[in-house]
Amino acid sequence: MSSSTKKKTSKIRPVDRTFSQAFGNFKPPEDLTVSQWAERYRVLSRESSAEAGPWNNRRTPYLVEIMDAFTEPGVSKITVVASSQVGKSELELNIIGYIIDQDPGSILYIQPGLDDAKKFSRLRVAPMFRDSPRLRAKVADVKSRDSGNTILQKAFPGGMLTMVGSNSPSALASTPARYVLGDERDRWALSAGTEGDPWKLAEARTTTFYNSKMVDVSTPTVKGASAIEKSFLKGTQERWCSQCPHCGAWHNIVFDNIHFNYETVKAGRKKEYIIQSIHWACPSCGCVSTEETMRAQPAKWIAQNPMALGRGHRSFWLNAFSSPWQPWEKVVYSFLAAKGDPEELKTVFNTQLGELWEDRGDAPDEGNLLYRREDYGANQDGTAVDLPQGVLVLTCGVDTQDDRLEYEVVGHGKYGETWGIKKGIIPGRPDTDEVWQRLDNVIDKTYWFKNREKGLAIARTFVDSGGHYAQEVYRRCRERHHKMVFPIKGRGGDGIPYTAPASKVKIVLGGRAVGQAWLYSLGVDAGKAAIMTSLKVQEPGPKYCHFPLGEQQGYDASYFSGLLSEKLVQKTEKGRTAWAWVKLPGHQRNEALDCRNYAMAAFRSYDPDMDQKERELHNQPAPEQPRQRAKISRSKAILDDW
Repeated sequence: MSSSTKKKTSKIRPVDRTFSQAFGNFKPPEDLTVSQWAERYRVLSRESSAEAGPWNNRRTPYLVEIMDAFTEPGVSKITVVASSQVGKSELELNIIGYIIDQDPGSILYIQPGLDDAKKFSRLRVAPMFRDSPRLRAKVADVKSRDSGNTILQKAFPGGMLTMVGSNSPSALASTPARYVLGDERDRWALSAGTEGDPWKLAEARTTTFYNSKMVDVSTPTVKGASAIEKSFLKGTQERWCSQCPHCGAWHNIVFDNIHFNYETVKAGRKKEYIIQSIHWACPSCGCVSTEETMRAQPAKWIAQNPMALGRGHRSFWLNAFSSPWQPWEKVVYSFLAAKGDPEELKTVFNTQLGELWEDRGDAPDEGNLLYRREDYGANQDGTAVDLPQGVLVLTCGVDTQDDRLEYEVVGHGKYGETWGIKKGIIPGRPDTDEVWQRLDNVIDKTYWFKNREKGLAIARTFVDSGGHYAQEVYRRCRERHHKMVFPIKGRGGDGIPYTAPASKVKIVLGGRAVGQAWLYSLGVDAGKAAIMTSLKVQEPGPKYCHFPLGEQQGYDASYFSGLLSEKLVQKTEKGRTAWAWVKLPGHQRNEALDCRNYAMAAFRSYDPDMDQKERELHNQPAPEQPRQRAKISRSKAILDDW
């Protein structure tokens, strides 16, 4: 008995030693999140980090919740949109390390191309395995004779890490994978050979796993053509928000709210920029704070679409202003140095600002319009001024939707100079009294200059009647004819005048005629062209467009996105070539452009004498008319000469 027992034991021990040599001493998985695992076991390599050594979550607090979302029950997909230098590659490496050590399964890691995958394996994956003892014990070195480990494949107990390019259909459509990680997704091939979307091919490989996880990460690229943007919008849409030290509001720090002063120094043909001060302006209270102050403020992720959590999809967006390795001065300098070169500026927007780029040709840029917003001033009680100096006439444009009215009040000065005064939304169906009563509050209001010394009423309002409530709009406008409120009907196409004389239309409600209204017809294409031309003017004066600072007036990023939602392009249909306004990719709404168009048309149809308006506003007498000399006909002069 004893000899047989010894014999049996001698057979088991060599197997134990072989397993230990290949994979290290086996330890059961710990109940850790990815961020806890990283802080306990991850070691940053000197090749890829300026701060080599043990991972520290306090260095990049914004990554903690993203990492932990990977182990969050019910979450099956994570999307991360990020600028460079925020640690997105380290995030993916931490997830890979966690999987190998804590919850093994087959991993498919997708890079834009095969060369990218090989480079990532050599420069990032291999050093992580080498320098993190917990992983080194589980993954054999590529130089070993283990056939399961090559540059693009790494075997470990319970799974295999396979790294591929997005343009490789065979690699994407073969072995099932429990985990799919995609890096720089916006640079992927549009199709893996002839097989179609690489992401969908990879997603199909996870269908046999009830506990699959997918992660896609990328810097953003072009608005409307960005795959990572579309993925982000399907998720929870979380932004890293800091708390304002003045009012306590939470905001994502973005470039539009960064205020800076700088000096331009010419060195031969080259320009240098000396940045003198940088501050962040809170969109809620307008108070400014330094970079040092904001880095010390509490910060957290805030979701704009939390309902997506029910579908298991969390999405995050990060920019360089969150990075501990990117001083704000460096980001601002990159912008200043690139602003004269569209290609360089696109790179700065994508990699530094973490924002989408939009190729608008020679059209205005919404970021520039946001940046040039002005503070119209405040009254003695601290309230915002309604009207800045220069405004002589007010008009209002109203766009009608099935569930709301949108409006803009525009101030007009001499020589086509305009001021945005108020952009707003009135929710509710256009056939209800409450909606029109709230519009009356806008139309009937007196808009005041500073300290309420003088004020103006809206001179004329144009209301769109081109939706499902045309007859209702006719009726409501007829009731307000004494307020100079008129329905309009827009017409597109070349050669149609911006405004034409009004004509009468019947109002038909409930199948019977109930009256008539004056309807104006607008050439909306001509109006859009005039607006875009004015938006290109860079200096205050003739045709310049002013916009107020402060989101309570409604001139935020979504307003400018709508104002610049369309572009004039040449189209050929049935052999005929014509110019047409088309909606730009990524722009869902164009109500802001329509409201401005209608307000400008209202002013055009009103056609006031601006000199007279200026005299009335400032209580100035009319100028004396020069005495007219008697006109003598040429024939009488000739007779007199005789």
